[in-house]
Amino acid sequence: MEMKKINSGKLRAIGYDARAHLLQVQLDDGSCLQYSAVSEDLWRRFSSSGAAWSFYRDNIEEEFTAKRVSGKAPATINPLDALFGDVDG
Repeated sequence: MEMKKINSGKLRAIGYDARAHLLQVQLDDGSCLQYSAVSEDLWRRFSSSGAAWSFYRDNIEEEFTAKRVSGKAPATINPLDALFGDVDG
């Protein structure tokens, strides 16, 4: 899917697969979210919006269920443990 770079709020890139009706957004933390059943009309309005972050929040984030397709997994180990060792014992 071709991604269009943008810088609006937390959005860094957006893309759309017209055949599959999939919208993909990349956020500033590196995570990518996909939304299915997104119409081409909604994509056109979103991609040409002067306030993409607001449009996303109002028309996509609240109306569709996101599927995380990449990004940073929640940390289960404190990254400082590598520097200071395990201090539990």
